[in-house]
Amino acid sequence: MSYQMRELHSAAWAPFLPWLQATARFLAPSGSASALSVRPFAAGFDLLVRLCQRYPKPAFGLTATTVDGQPVPVTEAVVLDKPFCRLLHFERATRQVHPAVLVVAPLSGHHATLLRETVRTMLPDFDVYLTDWRDARTVPLTAGAFHLDDYVAYLREFLGFLGPHSHVVSICQSTVPVVAAVALAAARGEPTPRSMTLMGGPIDARRSPTAVNELAFGKSLAWFERQLIDTVPGRYPGAGRKVYPGFLQHAAFVSMNPERHLASHLNYYFDLSTGDAEAAEAHCRFYDEYNAVLDMAAEYYLETVQVVFQDFRLARGTWQVDGESVRPQAIRDTVLITVEGERDDICGPGQTHAAHGLCTGLDASQRYQMTLRGCGHYGIFSGRVWRTELYPRLRQLIHQHDTDPHSHAAS
Repeated sequence: MSYQMRELHSAAWAPFLPWLQATARFLAPSGSASALSVRPFAAGFDLLVRLCQRYPKPAFGLTATTVDGQPVPVTEAVVLDKPFCRLLHFERATRQVHPAVLVVAPLSGHHATLLRETVRTMLPDFDVYLTDWRDARTVPLTAGAFHLDDYVAYLREFLGFLGPHSHVVSICQSTVPVVAAVALAAARGEPTPRSMTLMGGPIDARRSPTAVNELAFGKSLAWFERQLIDTVPGRYPGAGRKVYPGFLQHAAFVSMNPERHLASHLNYYFDLSTGDAEAAEAHCRFYDEYNAVLDMAAEYYLETVQVVFQDFRLARGTWQVDGESVRPQAIRDTVLITVEGERDDICGPGQTHAAHGLCTGLDASQRYQMTLRGCGHYGIFSGRVWRTELYPRLRQLIHQHDTDPHSHAAS
């Protein structure tokens, strides 16, 4: 479906959605026996609305945390504002000083709010910054293009802003440009982060290839450009920009596990029909986030496919960013932590741990690798395994290798 057809489809449904929503609310049962008989109809209208509506970028909603057992307000602030990304700081109203951590969200279809739980979990122990990537359809053409090299340049600027005592935690797609940013700084003799955590990322996509890897490697770059790239329509600020549209990415996400998504929607219908409000609310929370997608700049997307998934340039040592060779072996002062999920169907086993074979300038005391048993891709950074198994180990390692004398002390 083309971008224009998608817009026409949404416009056609728009007048009916308020009526469907009102009907679903009207039919919502009040508890009487007669009301129970209309629950399936209300549930059907509600499900139809959720399947046809658009999902805006959710709010982070992180307004408070707990530091040393005390409740602390949190304020979301933009500290650096770039055309394609905002650097957010979740400022805690406390005098307690903790290590600064840059959490690098992947730019691969979903908004950075997908890492809400990641940030929430880290806030009691760290001064957290986050890359909030912009939807390319909101970026005017006057802002210019956005290349993979620009992504790396952004990260170098963000890490420089945080300073040499900071730490970086990267997830999925972002692991590759993070390694490049740190390696380029090291090769220039510039300060590098105290630690670099790579979680579920395609450092070497040749290892244990998944369906995602096989698709990227099995099609030509021309095929991706022809089938997936479209132009932002005139009603958006980024009108005329070539992008990989979010709705096509969403279709690709769903196609990876269609049976699971169908079952989830059917369960939602039955939960509403039987009055299980808690289960229905859990479904809404997940899909409000999962269905909110963004457009990616075409040049960035195509370059990522070629560099990471077709040519494997980082793994092969052939990647150049703005004419500079990316040499992970130059990294000597940054502790390397890699994390994989045993059941990750996006980044297969070994793809992330491959970083240890590239960062040969580090000795054994500077390397850590963790494989989470029974854990899938999203479970690496959200959910029970993240909170109870991975995060305590990650927190301990970051604090162990934090060298800022001001950390953990009152200002």
